[in-house]
Amino acid sequence: MDKEFFIREIEAHSGLLYRVAYTILRNEDACEDALQDTALKAWEKRSSLREDKYFRTWITRILINTCYDTQRKRRRIVLFDEIPEPSVPPPDLTMAMVLRSLPEKLRLPLVLFYSEGMSYEEIAQTLRIPLTTVRGRIRRAKGELRKELGEHEA
Repeated sequence: MDKEFFIREIEAHSGLLYRVAYTILRNEDACEDALQDTALKAWEKRSSLREDKYFRTWITRILINTCYDTQRKRRRIVLFDEIPEPSVPPPDLTMAMVLRSLPEKLRLPLVLFYSEGMSYEEIAQTLRIPLTTVRGRIRRAKGELRKELGEHEA
């Protein structure tokens, strides 16, 4: 497979590839990244395509696998910024500052429990971590808060 054939086929199937990626990922930026990754992977593995007439199915399969990889990576990451702020502002500015000083892995379960009213089980499902880890992180976060608030009050 030569470079011109590869480029021509990628351009010919770009609409199809975008629609498949968007169907899986539902995010324009993620689709564009997946399309670029697919083109790179396909070029690197072009020797594995036995017959040029199967290019469309071959490239589509590479795209689908790339999209699934992207989804798996996105599931593991829960950004604090993606969680909406509570509708009620924190009653104490010192408490808000101390909460922000906590590492995200401790702060997030604490906020989900106290601000959003989630149960430990719901937090475990949301963050995709074991229930015992949720309990431990909330306990550690409370300890950190006690320590920090004790220092601020002294």
